[in-house]
Amino acid sequence: MTEVMTDAPPGDLTEAERDMWETFRGGTVCDLRPPAEGPEAPHDGSPWGPERSVRAEVVALLLLAGPAPVPGRVGCLKLRGARITGRLDLSGGTVAPYVEIRSCRFDDDVRLSETRCGTLRLHNCAIPRLEAARLHTEGDLHLVASRVARGIRLTDAQIGTDLLVGRAVVRADHRGLAISADGISVAQDLHADMVETHGEVSLRGAKVGASMSMRGARLTAVGGQRALNAPTLTVERTLYLTSIALTTANGGPAFGNGWSRTPTNGGPGRAFECRGPLRLDDGRFGDSVDFYGARFELAPDQEVSLRRIQTPEFRFVGEAPERGRVVVSGSKVDKLVDRHTSWPGPGRLSMEGFVYEKVAPRGDFTLARRLAWVEAATPEYSPEPYERLATVLRDGGEDAEAREVLLAKQRRRRATLPPAARAWGLLQDWTVVYGYRPGRAALWMALLWAAGALLFLGHRPEPVKADEHPHWNAALYALDLLLPVINLGQEGHWKMAGGWQWGSAALVLLGWILATTVAAGASRLLRRG
Repeated sequence: MTEVMTDAPPGDLTEAERDMWETFRGGTVCDLRPPAEGPEAPHDGSPWGPERSVRAEVVALLLLAGPAPVPGRVGCLKLRGARITGRLDLSGGTVAPYVEIRSCRFDDDVRLSETRCGTLRLHNCAIPRLEAARLHTEGDLHLVASRVARGIRLTDAQIGTDLLVGRAVVRADHRGLAISADGISVAQDLHADMVETHGEVSLRGAKVGASMSMRGARLTAVGGQRALNAPTLTVERTLYLTSIALTTANGGPAFGNGWSRTPTNGGPGRAFECRGPLRLDDGRFGDSVDFYGARFELAPDQEVSLRRIQTPEFRFVGEAPERGRVVVSGSKVDKLVDRHTSWPGPGRLSMEGFVYEKVAPRGDFTLARRLAWVEAATPEYSPEPYERLATVLRDGGEDAEAREVLLAKQRRRRATLPPAARAWGLLQDWTVVYGYRPGRAALWMALLWAAGALLFLGHRPEPVKADEHPHWNAALYALDLLLPVINLGQEGHWKMAGGWQWGSAALVLLGWILATTVAAGASRLLRRG
């Protein structure tokens, strides 16, 4: 099969194979389907007779060393409704013709390891296994609506344009892998809308030159594996792990095999469902990561791991998993779009070192709920999540909300302090709210001043020096006691004894407490960066 054949077909071809041979030369379709056969025929297990069977070795002969085309035509394989018997093995070969195989049934594995080809389309086919490590295509690779019984291997494959696996159903191999595509490189888009996998989808170190869409996909882990395992994944534009808008006519995706919409207007749709752990650690995404409408089913010890991802926009607006954890520790995003119902509860959220520059909440995500979100992520007190949120709110012009966040941080911190420091913190909170509400300090000062003035109004003490003292002024004397450092010329010139001395000392002490707490709060406000 390494030498170019003559135009005449081999003499041992069946009628179906001869038809395939001639249509190859003419660039037309070889359709072996009976009239009105439904799309489920390749997968329903019904017997297909010899009238629609072709040998895999004849298909390989056409693709690797086929006849010259009819003059004025381009030779290509367009096969419909055929049963391909034997193993189709094109490993290491170069396939020059265009290949489009639709609604066909393969009896054995398809092997394309280290094969070079243009565009290869296997649409709605039943395939036991696809072995295509280091496959190199100049054009697309299509596996749309196909069903693969024992996994797809695309490790280190290079796809020249798009990879389409939408609506495919792929089951696991003996290692629990449904799609093994570590190191794959897709020059343009990876479409996997409504794909259904029973086994791990492994995309470790994969690179996608444009966007990657898994809208409406259903990923199910088996055998202790992850449902999606894609650390160090690079997507130059957007990763869509979202629900998909469906047409009302047939329940299919709104735009066929191309780009489909994420539902936004309440129309019919199908959610992205991940039944098992998901890992996108250290991923890089040029535009955004979108989890709109996503659903997760996790065991208590499983997690959605988004450690150290980097993206301009992170849309976490799916449904919170009932069990398991969500981890975004060390990630860096510019814009966080989320709902309060998307995040799990206390002890099941980790975001240590999570950096975001602005928030765009969806729905009723109040400040109280945002603080509960931070608290859920910090079973043990950590100041960093509070400070990050306060910085983001302050940069967005929400100074009052930023102060509330910092106040919540101080109250949370107080619970970790020893008894004496905790008591001092309670006093600061009760008196001037740690300085974050300066109006309360002014109110306390005014009340104490009024109380002091009334206290000393009916009492004129003896001067310390009879010939050297200011005129007695009860209100000014009370204010001089309250204000530390500042000297108004009253304190120190009058003799206070008994209860009056204790009253004076109380005003001095309360003045220092107020001044200290106000100064601490002012220093926090000044340290805004």
